[in-house]
Order: sequence, then structure tokens, then C-alpha cells
Amino acid sequence: MTRVHVCGASGYAGIEMIALLHAHPHFELGALESASHTGDPLGAHAVRLRGVERTFDAPGAALEWVRPGDAVVLAGGHGIAKAIAPEFLARGAKVVDLSGDFRLHPTPAVYGFPERYRAQIAEAQFVANPGCYPTATLLATLPLAPFKPQAIIVDAKSGVTGAGRTPRVDTLYAEVSGEIRVYGLNGHRHEPEIVQEWRAAGIDAALTFTPHVVPLERGMLVNAYAMLPAEPDAASVFAAYERAYSANAHVRLVRGGASPSPVAMRGTNGAEIHVSVHGNVVRSICAIDNLGRGAATAALVNLNLMHGYPEELGVSDRALV
Repeated sequence: MTRVHVCGASGYAGIEMIALLHAHPHFELGALESASHTGDPLGAHAVRLRGVERTFDAPGAALEWVRPGDAVVLAGGHGIAKAIAPEFLARGAKVVDLSGDFRLHPTPAVYGFPERYRAQIAEAQFVANPGCYPTATLLATLPLAPFKPQAIIVDAKSGVTGAGRTPRVDTLYAEVSGEIRVYGLNGHRHEPEIVQEWRAAGIDAALTFTPHVVPLERGMLVNAYAMLPAEPDAASVFAAYERAYSANAHVRLVRGGASPSPVAMRGTNGAEIHVSVHGNVVRSICAIDNLGRGAATAALVNLNLMHGYPEELGVSDRALV
């Protein structure tokens, strides 16, 4: 068994991570750090963890306990990983960082997007998990690289858990219920990450990115509109997505009049994608779970790859009810 420590364990992604690790046949829980809930039973702050008889550990516990061969998931806020990731790596642990601290080049971490970097992840000591918005956007658009899109408009909607668990007025129920809130109009922190990966894949398109918070607990829906130089053959576009994802256990291409559903993806590492062609515009719609494929299940897949296990191991393909 490989011991996995979780820093930032009482946040939404951390709680999701604990549940996945607790059920995994080859991983066991190590230190579960929480600055806000040190000493409290897990179930006092996460109902789904009532069956895990552990308390949250104090900050610093993971560094104290870590041994060579352990793994660490950094699920805390942005800026924290920069300070502590090097220490864990120096002590012989494998690290998966869920923050944005190490996603942009130059970085010592492998970008944790298996659809492009599966082989590199399998050899990595340090992986930077993609953000939820980039994950859904890249899944929706990367197969279009051969068609040389000139511009791509991304209209993205996220459940409120994407804002994290720290209480804020703008994430209170009374503030988000019945509302659709546009934000990041002057630039969003995930835009450079998307463009970086587009350029690496050969997509030179300009990006117009508009994120929204919608009154959902969890889930993400991205509508991407790619403007091509000329009207493509629709069959060749569909074939490009088939080539990209036909062997991918986590991605489902949705046909006909059905639409991708964030609810169907809840708690899974799955993604549903619908593609259609309208003149020289390709519309690609992608649904994921922002806490699953956008955070914890993606981290588990990367841990599996880093330890030589099947990437689907311990990852449910059934939506939470």
C-alpha cells in the first residue's frame, strides 16, 4: 500500500480526494491536514466521510510523516504549493498539486492532462493537475488542431463549489440562487493555461473566454465555438474526435439531439462531448464535474499512472445520486 497525504484536506477537492483514496485498493490515507478543522472528526465537516474514523491533522503533519515512496496531494489554495512542494519532493515523495502554482511554463511539474501527457505522467515525480475550466476547454477543442482554427470563443459555466469552501458573501445561497454571474471579464487566471496547451498542440487561435457561476452545487459545461479558415467536411471533424477519444474510457461522445450533462458526470472522471458543424464554425460542448475530472478524480488518475496502476482504478463511472 502506498500512503497518500492530503494537504488542504477539508476543502471540497480535499474531501473528494479522501473519499477516493479511502476506497482505493492500493492507496491508504496518511496525514490529512486542515488548518481550520485540526483535531475534528472528518465526518463533522463532511457527511460522506462519517465512515472514515479519522480526525483532521494539523498543518505540518504531512511533512513530519512523509517518507520516501509516499505520495502527497496538495489541495490547498493557490500560493501554498510553491512553498511546500519542493520539500516533499526532496524527501522522496511523489506530488500531485491541485493548485495553479506549477501549471505554467517553465515548471518542474508535468502537466497532468493524460490525453496529451500520459507517458510523461507515468514517469513523473511531480504533476500539476489542470484547472477545471482548462480541462473541459481542452477536451472540447484539442481535436480541432488539424483544422487550424483562427479564433475560439469559450462560454463556460461552473457550479459554485468551483469557488472553494472558504465562506464568502458572493457564494452564499441567497447570492447565487436564481442568478447567473459572469466574472473575469478583464482576464481570468485560467486563460494563460488554456492558451499554453493550445500552442503546444498546434492551435494558434485567439481566445475569447467568458466564465460564469451558475446555481449548481457542482458541475461544469463549456460551449466552445471554433472559427475555421473554411467550411470543413463534417465527417472529417467527427472522425477527428473519434480518433482522439474512441479508446478513452473517460470520454463519451454524445450523438444526435442529446446534450452533454454535468449531472451525469457528478463524482466521475468522465466527460461528455457533443460536436456539430455550422458553416465554418465547429461547436463543441463538454460537460465534466468540476470536483471530479476538474480536481480530485483527475488527481487520482494521475496518481494511478505515476504508480503503474490502471488509470481507471478506483474511479467510478457512475454519477453520484
